[in-house]
Amino acid sequence: MKKELIVKNINVNFFSQRKEDFISLTDIARYKNADDPRFVIQNWMKTRFTVEFLGLWEIINNSGFNRVEFDTFKIESGSNAFVLTPQKWINTTNAIGIISKAGRYGGGTFAHKDIAFEFASWISAEFKLYLIKEFQRLKEEENKRLTLGWDAKRMLTKVNYKIHTDAIKAHIVPSLLTKKQKDFIYADEADILNMALFGMTAKQWRKQNFNKKGNIRDYADVRQLVCLANLESLNAEFIRQKLSQPKRLQKLNEIAIIQMKSLIGNQSIKKLK
Repeated sequence: MKKELIVKNINVNFFSQRKEDFISLTDIARYKNADDPRFVIQNWMKTRFTVEFLGLWEIINNSGFNRVEFDTFKIESGSNAFVLTPQKWINTTNAIGIISKAGRYGGGTFAHKDIAFEFASWISAEFKLYLIKEFQRLKEEENKRLTLGWDAKRMLTKVNYKIHTDAIKAHIVPSLLTKKQKDFIYADEADILNMALFGMTAKQWRKQNFNKKGNIRDYADVRQLVCLANLESLNAEFIRQKLSQPKRLQKLNEIAIIQMKSLIGNQSIKKLK
C-alpha cells in the first residue's frame, strides 16, 4: 500500500515491501524539475559517485547482484557518452535497491530509503533534511498506531479473561477451597487456552524462554491476541455447558487452528499491525 509525504510542497509517495521502505525518486526529482523528473534521475545516475554508491549498496544487501556488469558501468561512468537509466541498471545488474513502476498514477522510479536519501542530498541538502524529518515523523506515528493496536487487543484478552475466570468461579471452583488452591485451578484453566493456541503451558514457555521478561501472552502477535480473546469467551461458554476439560481443550484447539488460518492475510488485522 502506497503512502504519501509532503515535503516542501512536493507530494512524495513511498511504499513498504518485505519490511523495507521505498521512496519515489520521481517525486523527489520534481523538486528540481517538475516537468521532466526522469532526466534529473538519469543525470544523477550517470555520475561515477552514484554508480559506486548504488553498487556498494547492492553488494551489501543483494546476494544476486551482478558485479561483472557493475564493474563495466563503473569504468564507463562519468564520461560524456555514458547514459544510465533506472531500468537499464535494474535489468543489467539484477539490482533490488531501485524499482521501476509502470502506470500514469503511482508509477515512476522508487528506491530503498537509503538510496532515496542519497538522491535527495544530491537534489538539495535542505530538501533531504525535510524529507528525513517528515519520513521519521510518519514512521513514528505508524509505530504508535501499532502499539495502540497491540495494547487494545491485549486489553481485550484481559477483559475476556475476567469473563473466563467468572465462569470458572461459578461452575468449577468449590467454595471451601483455599486461595492457593483456587489460584491453581485458575492457572490450570488458563493453560488450557495456552495449550490450545500456543501448544505449550505457561511453565513450559518460561522454561524455554528463561531469559525473557513477562509471560507467553506478552509475546503474542495481534492475530494470536484476537484468537485468544475469542477462545476465552468460548471456553467460558463451554464451562457453563459443563464440558469436561479434555473435551474443551480439543474443541478450543480445533477452533484456534481454524481461526488462525482465517486471520492470516486478513486485511483488517494487517491494518492493526
